[in-house]
Amino acid sequence: MSPTFARLGVPDHICRALGARGITQPFDIQAAAMADALDGRDICGRAPTGSGKTLAFGIPLVANAGRARPHRPEALVLAPTRELADQIMTELRSFSGRVRVAVVYGGVGYGNQIQSLRRGVDILVACPGRLEDLIDQGAVSLSAVEAVVIDEADRMADMGFIPAVRRLVDHTRPDRQTMLFSATLDGDVASLTRDYQHDPVRCEVGDETPDVISADHVFWNVARPERIEVAADAISAAGPAIVFCRTRHGCDRLARQLDRRGLRTAAIHGGRSQNQRTRALGAFAAGQVEALIATDVAARGIHVEGVGAVIHFDAPEDHKAYLHRSGRTARAGRGGVVVSLVPPEQAKELGRIQRELGLEQPITEVDLAEIAPAGRPQYRPEPLEPAAGSSRQDDGRQHERRQHESRQPRRSSKQSANGHQTRSRRGGRPARSRNRNRRPPARSAA
Repeated sequence: MSPTFARLGVPDHICRALGARGITQPFDIQAAAMADALDGRDICGRAPTGSGKTLAFGIPLVANAGRARPHRPEALVLAPTRELADQIMTELRSFSGRVRVAVVYGGVGYGNQIQSLRRGVDILVACPGRLEDLIDQGAVSLSAVEAVVIDEADRMADMGFIPAVRRLVDHTRPDRQTMLFSATLDGDVASLTRDYQHDPVRCEVGDETPDVISADHVFWNVARPERIEVAADAISAAGPAIVFCRTRHGCDRLARQLDRRGLRTAAIHGGRSQNQRTRALGAFAAGQVEALIATDVAARGIHVEGVGAVIHFDAPEDHKAYLHRSGRTARAGRGGVVVSLVPPEQAKELGRIQRELGLEQPITEVDLAEIAPAGRPQYRPEPLEPAAGSSRQDDGRQHERRQHESRQPRRSSKQSANGHQTRSRRGGRPARSRNRNRRPPARSAA
């Protein structure tokens, strides 16, 4: 019989809060780590992105939290990006009750963060850079921290944060509980385990490259001038998508070009303020935009359920970047598609990445049927705002009517043998339906 949260020792008030959200059965990493984490043991966890690590460490933190004094939190979660830190804070608050949870990161003012610390924070979620700044200002001390979580440790290493992580953990109590979660446990991550954990319980769930295994990967031969049209078609066919570009300017330019083609997009990159990034991510998570156009750095730590596709508009730098990008879809064992647009001059570079990841799919001509199987409803975003004067009932009836309407597609210059439209290298492209039915978001256990 599958364990329940209650059988794992989770307090009743937390079980009730989770149950109210429809979360009743623990994911594998949660079942593996929960009991030992609640007992205060050090945890070294390897699990893929989207596997439920936040609850695996968050529930024990909330269950064991004491009442902290001002400026002196008793539990600390370190995260590599602002977006991930914000999402962890939101998740913990959903079941924390009277336990006070706050987040600190850069890109926004210090005022509200310092006020929260002055009032008292029991669990502090933080990005390393801003936390070190606040320590230098005397706004926070880590000397009372009894439990530390290092989340996405492999990404901390990739982004150069390991020295800062070490300095911060050195500020905490020597007898603290240390929980480390990562998609891989080698290199710098292994050194953190060796130097900062005592007899850790090792919990390993899933494959080391789960995103490659669980997603469908296609590689399309697309000349550079045709990439925008192909990307637009792929977004319409596959559903809500995250599209990756290498530069900030490239993100903004592609977002404008897709907008002109009738798609709703939002750009997210390091050149945007934190408020702009938060709004863009919120609009995408709410289904108000069809595509999030992102750079690699800005997209690290983005956790949104129900992403239908990841599109590599610009080739990733290496196989690690390919994995990080591709991990935004096919989360927690669900399906998803990863589309690489491969100009002929980059075929050799993509071939090297494929070999390093064990991906044997050939580079083929564009075929939208590969990413939109027959019977899958096409994606349609939620309206940004309800029409003036409309009621909820009217909006519901209009939505039902739209589900039964369809626009006759234009005939492209080439069709596949099974009747699905494909893109001609010389001619036009399949028309995008403007009556796309939005797929409901999947339920996640965080």
